[in-house]
Amino acid sequence: MKSGLIGRYIVTDPAICHGKPTFRGTRILVADVLEQVADGLAWESIVEEWRGSITFDAIGEAVRLSRQAFLEHADQYMVEQLAA
Repeated sequence: MKSGLIGRYIVTDPAICHGKPTFRGTRILVADVLEQVADGLAWESIVEEWRGSITFDAIGEAVRLSRQAFLEHADQYMVEQLAA
């Protein structure tokens, strides 16, 4: 697995958190922050909880990239087909 820049704020590095996406310069998993967003935590609270190690822009990038990935792979998450 190679290291890579996914966005301006999100990276992967096999030497950090087993290659899972993290915020650049941290060991904060993007998945953990997205879970906080999904739980309805205010972005201000998320930034405070991580002691300013991530920014509003970084959270926004994670949300945008998640949206893009979901739209590209939504059919893989289908539980059942709706009747026509």
